[in-house]
Amino acid sequence: MNSYREPVVGAAAPGYGRGVKQVGEGNLARRAVRSGSLTDVLNTLEQQLGDNDARHSVGDTLKLFGTRAYGPLLLLTGLLSISPLTIVPGLTWGFAVLALAVALQMVFFREAPWLPRGVLGVEVPEGGMRGFIKSLRPFARFVDRLVRPRLTVLTRRPWVALAGLAVAVAALVTFPLGLIPFAPLIPGVTICLIGLALTARDGLVLSVAVLIIGAATWVVTEQLL
Repeated sequence: MNSYREPVVGAAAPGYGRGVKQVGEGNLARRAVRSGSLTDVLNTLEQQLGDNDARHSVGDTLKLFGTRAYGPLLLLTGLLSISPLTIVPGLTWGFAVLALAVALQMVFFREAPWLPRGVLGVEVPEGGMRGFIKSLRPFARFVDRLVRPRLTVLTRRPWVALAGLAVAVAALVTFPLGLIPFAPLIPGVTICLIGLALTARDGLVLSVAVLIIGAATWVVTEQLL
């Protein structure tokens, strides 16, 4: 059977996973992703948080989702790329580089995507992470009414390579658009949609996202040439 498996995150450095509850959480995360519910994914993330004073790393989250990390990773990258954090100079392009790195590994069906140790080690206070999750819950409930597993064949190999290519194009388009206020929202939203579609195994949403980035790329090309 030629089903696409979202690749495993490469081996975490010693210390990653401290503060992550180990018993059964990998299975809980995988079930949350398989359910296609963004609310379930947020519930799983919140359940594995510890005290507010503890710190949670990118490596912790990716280790939690294991072989199904691509969807949540792209969704998180997309959300950050359209968040107020991008008012910090250079962060828009930084998120674009991260999305591009992940996308290229999707295109080549890499089983264990490589992420720089510095990215895996980025930490946030677990109290802040809990607040971030709480702020996303209304959005998650709205999204869960719209997305669901359908046309799932489009979220598996070989079609998933097209999704990776679309994310790569969205990331590249972000660089010229980054010079125009609010313009990077379009590729950022597209990356969110693709991450959401892979998480929920929604081929219809994935198709719409690919069409959006195709149209945006055509507009940018027409303006630059």
